[in-house]
Amino acid sequence: MNTKIKVLLVDDHAVVRAGFKLLLATSSNIEVIAEAERGEQAIHICQSSRPDIIVMDLSMPGIGGLETIKRLVQRDEKIKILVFSVHDEQVYIARALNAGAKGYISKNSAPEILAEAIEAIDKGQIYVEEGLLKQSSADNSEHDFQGIIETFSAREFDVFRLLAKGLTVHKIADELCLGYKTVANYATQIKKKLQVSSSAELAHIAIVLGIMKH
Repeated sequence: MNTKIKVLLVDDHAVVRAGFKLLLATSSNIEVIAEAERGEQAIHICQSSRPDIIVMDLSMPGIGGLETIKRLVQRDEKIKILVFSVHDEQVYIARALNAGAKGYISKNSAPEILAEAIEAIDKGQIYVEEGLLKQSSADNSEHDFQGIIETFSAREFDVFRLLAKGLTVHKIADELCLGYKTVANYATQIKKKLQVSSSAELAHIAIVLGIMKH
């Protein structure tokens, strides 16, 4: 009998993790061996459980998905991570793959895609759901913003996204478990790089690039 692919599920919503488990229970060669609700927990579990594949969301409290991917890859460059996210925009996909993820699928994908992606990544392939890597038809200014945002650190990107959503610096500090001054510095850097002065302008950029829905 073939050894099952051991999966760690990382999502801050218990209902979502339960849904993942139900989906994967129909596959005879995949087994969910552990669950985590945030990145810090996932890193700790990886050290003891040694999963074959980590299936994780990007939007989580604490250090967040992108930073989690980077830290896991720094510890083990051969680690196999599949991002399973509500975000299907190019900038999220590019950042996740650049951070070291081996695959990216949308939570809107067909149920069988999850098992298909896990099996492909287990074999050493890169798996991005078909249709997610469409060429953007953005104009030059959008390309400029996209290029700047793609140079952001994982933390800068998290702060940018939350500023664009209208959160205050204090709320962002709480959400990301960072100091107020640290977040304020990030906010200043982000606005300087994008040459804007308000959160409303950041929101506009995020909507134009599809990072945030109107």
